[in-house]
Amino acid sequence: MQSTAQPELRVFALEASRAFGERVAGHLGLALSPHEEREFEDGEHKARPLTSVRGADVMVIHSLYGDERQSGNDKLCRLLFFVGALKDAAAARVTAVVPYLAYARKDRKTKPRDPVTTRYVAALFEAVGCDAVLTMDVHNLAAYQNAFRCRTEHLEANGLFVDHFAPSLQDEDVVVVSPDAGGIKRAEQFRQRLADTLGKAVGAAFAEKHRSEGKVSGELLVGEVGGRTAIIVDDLISSGATIARTARACRERGARQVLAAATHGLFMDDAATVLADSALARLVVVDTVPPFRLGASPLTAKLTVLDSTALFAEAIRRLHDGGSLTELLQE
Repeated sequence: MQSTAQPELRVFALEASRAFGERVAGHLGLALSPHEEREFEDGEHKARPLTSVRGADVMVIHSLYGDERQSGNDKLCRLLFFVGALKDAAAARVTAVVPYLAYARKDRKTKPRDPVTTRYVAALFEAVGCDAVLTMDVHNLAAYQNAFRCRTEHLEANGLFVDHFAPSLQDEDVVVVSPDAGGIKRAEQFRQRLADTLGKAVGAAFAEKHRSEGKVSGELLVGEVGGRTAIIVDDLISSGATIARTARACRERGARQVLAAATHGLFMDDAATVLADSALARLVVVDTVPPFRLGASPLTAKLTVLDSTALFAEAIRRLHDGGSLTELLQE
């Protein structure tokens, strides 16, 4: 008779994401499963589990942002090799838990002969036998879901942002601003959830944005922001130019104060200086990417980093037990 026992849950985190992984595992009441990462003299490397994963339901946590030690490419390569090693070691299912997914922005052709790198990355995950990928707030959800043939799951930071902002907005007239037309759906989901939590109407606005060869332009702001607290919502911050430009436009049109929320804070180049602009009063990001590039920048005084590890832990629990992630995002 075939056994119907549920596979054992194992949670790994590669070294560059160990601190994040330990917090996730703690919420699950587990310790991270042991593994080895070995570096070779020529720059090559290997990773292997140090415990049996035969027949197990395995989660591997690794956020694919570049840092001072490893590029996003390095981290992607290490994750792929480790997923392959787990499948070779007879894991029943391997889920890559990727808080920040590299190359998610290059999801379509915008110039002749452009690559669609999101699709190539998806093919790499599938090639090593990855059964599922769990991430948070990709740039284009439809492109992410369509690129992969394996199971894709997606978390949103909206609930974290609403819980953070709502207590201070009870007596405020609020408008949610998308910094570009492409982010309107994301901003609208946040606006609806915030309005439900506050129990009152919340306005909507969006800014015009054109990007070409790294340069951002556009001056139009659609929607009423005068006399209101404006909250700019985006999926990530790279150079900071988009949010800073939108914050200035809101203030110039009479916004009482401007706040911003973005899931992934990359803070590249001069982002710390750009976002220190007085037009932006407060900035909130999530810990999918730690703000290590900011150092002792004045920006840190108005920055809040929200903890997403409990959300990821609950998602892992539901993936293992067969629960609904859609319902999780509505709670």
